[in-house]
Amino acid sequence: MSHAYDLDKSLINFSTNYWLADWTIREAVEGVGIFGGIGSGKTSGSGRLLAKKYLSDGFGGLVLTAKPERELWEQYCRETNRQDDLIIVEPGGQHHFNFIEYESSNKNGVKPIVQNIVEVLQTVIRSSEEKSGGKSDDPFWESALDMLVYNTIELCLLAYGKVSIQQLYDVAMSIPKSGDEANRDKDGEKKIPFYQAFAKAQEKIQKLTDMFEASLSVDERNNLDYEDRDFLYNVFFEAVPDARTLQSIDQFFIETFRTLSEKTRSIIEFAFNGFLFRMLKDPVYSLFCNKPSTFKPEDCLDGKIIILNLPIKTYHKIGRDCQVLFKYIWQRAMEKRNIRENGRPVFLFADEAQHFLHEYDSEYQATARSSRIATVYISQNLANYHANMGGTKSEHRVKSFLGTLGTKIFHSNADTQTNEYASALIGDGYTEDISTSSTMAGEFSTTRGKSFRLERMVRPEEFVGLRNGGPKNKFLVDGYMHRQANPFPDGMNFRKITFSQTNS
Repeated sequence: MSHAYDLDKSLINFSTNYWLADWTIREAVEGVGIFGGIGSGKTSGSGRLLAKKYLSDGFGGLVLTAKPERELWEQYCRETNRQDDLIIVEPGGQHHFNFIEYESSNKNGVKPIVQNIVEVLQTVIRSSEEKSGGKSDDPFWESALDMLVYNTIELCLLAYGKVSIQQLYDVAMSIPKSGDEANRDKDGEKKIPFYQAFAKAQEKIQKLTDMFEASLSVDERNNLDYEDRDFLYNVFFEAVPDARTLQSIDQFFIETFRTLSEKTRSIIEFAFNGFLFRMLKDPVYSLFCNKPSTFKPEDCLDGKIIILNLPIKTYHKIGRDCQVLFKYIWQRAMEKRNIRENGRPVFLFADEAQHFLHEYDSEYQATARSSRIATVYISQNLANYHANMGGTKSEHRVKSFLGTLGTKIFHSNADTQTNEYASALIGDGYTEDISTSSTMAGEFSTTRGKSFRLERMVRPEEFVGLRNGGPKNKFLVDGYMHRQANPFPDGMNFRKITFSQTNS
């Protein structure tokens, strides 16, 4: 392993008059969470320092954007001589990523193609529901949506041998409803995308079935019991597995989904069709659905820095959905890599990180160290994470997520919940309490006593007054860093750090 990829290589040096300490790549890949109020210097202080350290050390990475940050990262790359590694994904740009094309060709021998695509779409849709607080704890809705997504993709693949967002949308929008058959003739069905796809799938299966039957010898054909329906189905399903798939699709759409009540069905369809509708609109359609890919997630393993310049402040919900989609695909790609063949650390950097969370983040972050993914999530306060991870039902999700971030940095903040969390995380310590008493009973006497009491080493209110940079503070930003399992030489797991907005 080269020195650049040594997990114990120092990224940041700490020093006092009495000791020296390092913050290493090993700690970087255990994840970093940064908190700070508006104008606290979290982005221009600790965020800037980490970004430039990762770039200087040759990390590849993915940058998610809640606000326009292209110029900021271009500046970082110029200052670290990484301009040639930039891949900027933005409307009107030269780069595109066709996620369905990528997932369809990503055969790892474990999951079928359809499952790869289904998992991506499910993750983004559910993430959007959690953010809006619309995700129900009733497993029915989740299962129903999963089945709709899965069967729609399966039908498109059977019919056309490939799948596209346009195909999915057309088929999903024309799924038959109860009573439709009474008002439609066969000629009308030929014009409806769902029936067109179903007819093509049936035609392909029939050809495969005929080919199988023609391949049988006379004796084998005579042994077939055409009156035993179950026996016959088992024979043909074993020979033509896609026939079983088509039967399952038919049962779902015609016998199950079509019979749902109008209200129930509309809720399920709205979640899926609404997402597909947004994906069909430019610039998203051109960037992620239509054109051939000019890059792939694995390019980060060669040192490329992918910036998704689709800031939420500009592109709103669809900008967020696309970034969550690519982030999920990127995380899976980084987890699959062979560290022995390529040990280069990669970073995932997200300012206003609460916007980009999905249901598998805690799971992926728990294994980020072994995959050498250095996550940096920046947010103002805990309330942002709660609001974007299910509202009042988010307590365990937020705790689980934050528990996977090994280093936390707390800047100036007026949010009491976040300050209480930071204070409790840093912990309690014993302080010496000296008391003096005097008496005059004939003679004057003084007594001194000493006791110890346990109290917070950093009080919650102390975070409010931390320096937040700018000219008045000589461009210096204060923050408390807490690191797990690796105390500083003084035995403490925390340290008050000063970050420069100009020199780091």
